[in-house]
Amino acid sequence: MRILIIEDEKPAYNLLLKKIKEHFPDAEIFGNLDSIKSAIDWFQKFPSPDLIFCDIQLADGISFEIFKKVRLSTPIIFTTAFDQYAIQAFQVNAVDYLLKPIDPEDLNRAVEKFRSNQLKSNIDLELIKNLLNPNKTSYKTRFLVKYGEKIKSIFVDEIAFFFSEERVTFIQTKEGKKYVLDSTLEQVESHVNPSKFFRINRKYLCSYPSISDIFTYSNSRLKIKLQNCQDEDILISREKVSDFKSWLDG
Repeated sequence: MRILIIEDEKPAYNLLLKKIKEHFPDAEIFGNLDSIKSAIDWFQKFPSPDLIFCDIQLADGISFEIFKKVRLSTPIIFTTAFDQYAIQAFQVNAVDYLLKPIDPEDLNRAVEKFRSNQLKSNIDLELIKNLLNPNKTSYKTRFLVKYGEKIKSIFVDEIAFFFSEERVTFIQTKEGKKYVLDSTLEQVESHVNPSKFFRINRKYLCSYPSISDIFTYSNSRLKIKLQNCQDEDILISREKVSDFKSWLDG
């Protein structure tokens, strides 16, 4: 069996090498390759290995650039120091990982996946690259709220709208339940997908399904009615009407 290690940190390489030898004592191990350039050169000179351990962030860039230029069917186990949110995304997409510092149980799990042929070899590199792109906006999927002595997590799909009242922000669910949220409405707006929620005025940030009726109003404004909402005078200013109609048409 032939194993290749791509890792630009010497201590991490030495630790990984030791652990790999424990699992694959008879393996032929190649490396250490510490850059995108050295890895591409290696693949052009040698046949593909049976398994690759690859760090995500190398000295000269993100390692996915290697696999854009070199087409491989070899299973890859990524090593990374990125945060848990990105790591979970890898797992959902069937790309295994080892979080630095490497946990022996994580390595055991990854090796067992490889051995049972459950590791996906056709990796969606573009998807993972987008998840790691610091310029890519990610939106919350749930909000933590407190009620009484308890706390719970409300999924965004369960939320009809957010609103502010006497400087307190609330979540209103589709079932009509109301929870206090420890954030301003401005902060909430920056954390939700703008294709799903629209800030109709200073008080309300609503989802499309929560809107039951829309009426024309004086001075080219609009008036809307939200489900399970007692407020009868929810107005959209003239300045926001055009954006609101575009959002509805989205």
